[in-house]
Amino acid sequence: LLIQYPKRQQAHGVAQGQKSFLPLKINTSGVIPPIFASALLMLPLTAVGFLGGNPADAEASGAVSGVLGWLATHFAPGSWTYITSYGAMVIFFAFFYTSIMFNPEETADNLRKYGGFIPGIRPGSNTAAYIDYVLTRLTTIGALYLMFVCILPELLRRYFPEIPFYIGGTSLLIVVSVTMDTVTQIQSHLIAHQYEGMIKKSKLGGRKR
Repeated sequence: LLIQYPKRQQAHGVAQGQKSFLPLKINTSGVIPPIFASALLMLPLTAVGFLGGNPADAEASGAVSGVLGWLATHFAPGSWTYITSYGAMVIFFAFFYTSIMFNPEETADNLRKYGGFIPGIRPGSNTAAYIDYVLTRLTTIGALYLMFVCILPELLRRYFPEIPFYIGGTSLLIVVSVTMDTVTQIQSHLIAHQYEGMIKKSKLGGRKR
């Protein structure tokens, strides 16, 4: 989002208004929603294992109750109940985590304190409502993207069991995020190295003169 700052009076005259940008991520929550969703869905199987039952045949085990056995059977990885619940939980936790990490009202108050505003939007509550409007739509796209990435491996394992696909959606997201972070750090290092070379050349040129 474009942030505009008004002109300010300085000792040497009137300074021009500055412009900056408020970065909003499509996927603010990162890999947190898939981790939380998978952890919650694995609770029935974990409970069956602690009670001495067999998660693969929970209903036939006498050591577990009927409700727990039904949950362990119907929420097993690969079942439609598991896939549907997994997708719904990923979307829910994406919105939940984003609402905790980013507060539009606090951001709008900080912009008003420093004199910043979004062009065409009044400072205060209108700015907070506009930021929330944009963030909600970005989070919707990010949540659907997360759901697709997390559900795709489950669908492949369900309908194409002959394909040796052992990587889950969470693992894919972690691999991609680590790879992107590594590439960013390499680019930053190369840019810093280029600046160091330019500074050394300028110092040598100054000494020759």
